[in-house]
Amino acid sequence: MSMPSILPASRVLEPGQAPPHRRKNFAAPLPFRFPAQTAERDAPNRHAELFYLQKQIQSQTPMVIVLEDGERVDGCIEWYDRNSLKVRGRSKTLIYKSAIKYMYKLGDNG
Repeated sequence: MSMPSILPASRVLEPGQAPPHRRKNFAAPLPFRFPAQTAERDAPNRHAELFYLQKQIQSQTPMVIVLEDGERVDGCIEWYDRNSLKVRGRSKTLIYKSAIKYMYKLGDNG
């Protein structure tokens, strides 16, 4: 006993039948890129960012990170990579760099 199909009869494949070829005239989607990914022309800015983050990690500077939605995260930066920061505060938080509006040292008035 065969199961009823919800596809039209023209779209149902018999066992061993190859699927019809799809049209290839659609453009491939562009790859998604985080704003944190930089081009070579932005390399000096990237190096400055890495130097600043490394300095704050080494000195365990208490930081305030304000996100795009207005949320505020307080804590010390534990590590970073190209797209994110790990902040140790009341809890450990992973923050995407693209979600950061700005950051400053806790003692500074931002």
